[in-house]
Amino acid sequence: MDIRPNHTIYINNLNEKINKEELKKSLYAIFSQFGQILDIVAYKTLKMRGQAFIIFKEISSATNAMRTMQGFPFYDKPMHINYSKTDSDVIAKLKGTFQERPKRVKQPKPIQTEDKKAKKMKNAGEVGATNNSATAEQPPNQILFLTNLPEETNEMMLSMLFNQFPGFKEVRLVPNRHDIAFVEFATELQSGAAREALQGFKITPTHAMKISFAKK
Repeated sequence: MDIRPNHTIYINNLNEKINKEELKKSLYAIFSQFGQILDIVAYKTLKMRGQAFIIFKEISSATNAMRTMQGFPFYDKPMHINYSKTDSDVIAKLKGTFQERPKRVKQPKPIQTEDKKAKKMKNAGEVGATNNSATAEQPPNQILFLTNLPEETNEMMLSMLFNQFPGFKEVRLVPNRHDIAFVEFATELQSGAAREALQGFKITPTHAMKISFAKK
């Protein structure tokens, strides 16, 4: 019971019907808000199904993630989270194949520079062609318009990201367009708070989400 804080959190009671790759992407989407993730380990084996390990760069990130997400309904099941018994449970397995240092080089996710990158992308007008709703800054309202979403984005992933904010109502995807979506809140103040917090959030390492107010 007395497990010391460390970089790795252990999660169980996960929905066993979700395939491994989707599970890892969804875990990354909701846990990367707490700090840089070095790796997420999940197994398909019968013994390890419904379980995952998330390895953070900083112990404080692991602690914050565990406190905030304990019991969070993830694919309709509340997550049970604890520190891994020892870092070596998972990190030793990783070192056997990758070594931790090269892993970081291959998969850099520096949290500090995300805002700068998001601003650069905004200035470059990267999303200009996606939809008229994004071309000019709209006055604040309760509906957010998301662009630059990766192909694997789904309603569940976006809902888990936005329902941590008060006033969240629903996510609406656009048929035949994986790169855009709408998120509705109860008030424009609540939508504005979510927009500010998640502007430039990376759902994957290569896709920084752009959020504007929807065209009324």
